Amino acid sequence: MAERLKEAKKVTAVAKLNDAPTSPRKMRLVADTVRGVEVNRALDLLKFSKREASVRLEKLLRSAIANWEAKNPDQSKELDNGNVYVKTIMVDEGRTLKRIRPCPQGRAGRIRKRSNHVTVILDVKQPVENK
Repeated sequence: MAERLKEAKKVTAVAKLNDAPTSPRKMRLVADTVRGVEVNRALDLLKFSKREASVRLEKLLRSAIANWEAKNPDQSKELDNGNVYVKTIMVDEGRTLKRIRPCPQGRAGRIRKRSNHVTVILDVKQPVENK
């Protein structure tokens, strides 16, 4: 069991982005578009997306690709063939900065400046076995 997990970790690549100053909900909308997609197509989707969160996610995906290439130098053809895909992409809530804005009649309104943590895991598609 442990050996199988070690072998799986050798093939997969992980990249993390902590405290991105975007609300988690907005980042999840962009992350959902690239979940389970081949990495070259995911880069294209993020590059031509109009959302501001896609710029940060594209940079994170490029980092994950570089990590995958560093872990698997002998499998560079897998990336060109389109076998490397976004296995998992998780967007978690980060810290929230609380600010105060003046409101009418002497009141104060609270502003929550949200942030998030994003984790991307890449993997290689396993060949389909014909039975």
